[in-house]
Amino acid sequence: MQRLMDLAEIGSIDGGGCARLALTDEDKAGRDLVIAWMHDLGLSVTTDVIGNVVGVWDVGSGQPVMTGSHIDTVRTGGKYDGNLGVLAGLEVIQTLQENNITPLRPLAVAFFTNEEGARFAPDMLGSLVYVGGMPIEEALEIVSIDGATVAAELERIGYNGATPCPAIAPHSFIELHIEQGPVLEQEGIRIGAVTGVQGISWQEVVIDGQSNHAGTTPMSMRKDPALVAAEITVFLRELALRMGGHQVCTVGKIDLHPNLINVVPARAILTLDVRNTDEQLLIQAEKEISDFLAKIASEEQVRISTRPLARFEPVQFADSVINMVHEIAIEHGHTVRYMPSGAGHDAQMLARVCPSGMIFVQSRDGISHNAAEYTSPEDIEAGSNILLHSMLQMAQSEETFA
Repeated sequence: MQRLMDLAEIGSIDGGGCARLALTDEDKAGRDLVIAWMHDLGLSVTTDVIGNVVGVWDVGSGQPVMTGSHIDTVRTGGKYDGNLGVLAGLEVIQTLQENNITPLRPLAVAFFTNEEGARFAPDMLGSLVYVGGMPIEEALEIVSIDGATVAAELERIGYNGATPCPAIAPHSFIELHIEQGPVLEQEGIRIGAVTGVQGISWQEVVIDGQSNHAGTTPMSMRKDPALVAAEITVFLRELALRMGGHQVCTVGKIDLHPNLINVVPARAILTLDVRNTDEQLLIQAEKEISDFLAKIASEEQVRISTRPLARFEPVQFADSVINMVHEIAIEHGHTVRYMPSGAGHDAQMLARVCPSGMIFVQSRDGISHNAAEYTSPEDIEAGSNILLHSMLQMAQSEETFA
C-alpha cells in the first residue's frame, strides 16, 4: 500500500488521482522509482527497445513466470489502474524472499510501455511489440497526440533500451488488476477469474462540411459536421442497446473547427471505441457503423473519412490459468466468479505467446480512469495473495503450464 501511495505522488492531480501519460517526464519519474524498488529486491532489470522494463528474480531454472501491468495513466487516472498489477508483483517476490521460499522457476515483474494508448495509439503498444505483434520500426514512428514520436520520447527520457523485441516468451503470465467496472461490487463477490478480453475496434472519423454564419445560414441549407457527429453518437448508443450482450460503443473525443459559438463548424473529428467479446458480432457492429456513416454523409451533404487507430480480436485466456485462479480463491475462502474483461490489458497480448490469465478485484462504484478510482486494502490483499499462490503454483510446475 505504501508503494502504491508513493507512486501515486508522481503526477498527482486534484482528487487523489494521477496523470502520467506514456513517455512524459512524469512517466520517467514513475519508472525510475519502480526500478529502484526492483533493485532493492535484487532483481535483474532490463529495458527493451520499446521501453518495456522487466525485473527478474534469478532463481531456479527455465523461463520465468511473469506478472505485471503498466504504470502509465490517462490524464485523469487513479492510483490503482495498472499500478496495482506491477507493485503486487514486487510484493509477491518480497514475501517469498522474506519467508525463504525459492520457486523452481525465476519470477519476473514487468511494466509495459503505453498500455493506456492515451498519448500514442494503439493501446497496449509495449506488450504488442513485446510479443511480436507490431514491428519495432513501425512502433517507433508512431506520433503522439502532442506531435512527438515514440522514438524521440524514449530517447528523451532515457528508456530506449537495447533488449530486442519480440522477446523470448515467458513460461506463463498472470496479471492482477482492478475490475474497472461495477459487477464484482454489485454482486458482492471479491474475486474475478477473468476468462478473456473483449475485442476492441478504435477509429477516428473526420467529417468535413461547410463553415458558415450561425445566424444567416438557414437550417435547411447547412452542411453541419457538428450535427453529423451528434447523429453518429446517438447511432452508436442505439446500436449497442439493440445488439445487447457485451456490445459497447463510445464516442470518447470530439473536436470542432473552428470551434466558435457563432460559426457552423467546417470540420468535426471524433473517435469511436467499439467492443465485444464475440469477434463476429464485433465485425457486425463495424459493418453497421460503416453503412451508417455512408448514409448520413449523403443525407447531410458532408464528406466523411475514417482512419483505424487500433483493432484487436477478442482473447480467450488459458483454461488452466482461469481455473487455477478460481480454485485458489475458493481455497482462501473468497467468493469468486468467472467473468470477461471489458477493458484491454497487457495480458491479452502475452496470451499470444504463453498461457495467460488475470485476477480481478473490486472497483468501488465501478469507477476507473478517474481520480475517484478506489479499491480497498482488504481487496488488494486478497487479490495479491491469490497472485502469490498462483505464481508459486505456476513456478513449481516442472513442465509447461498449459
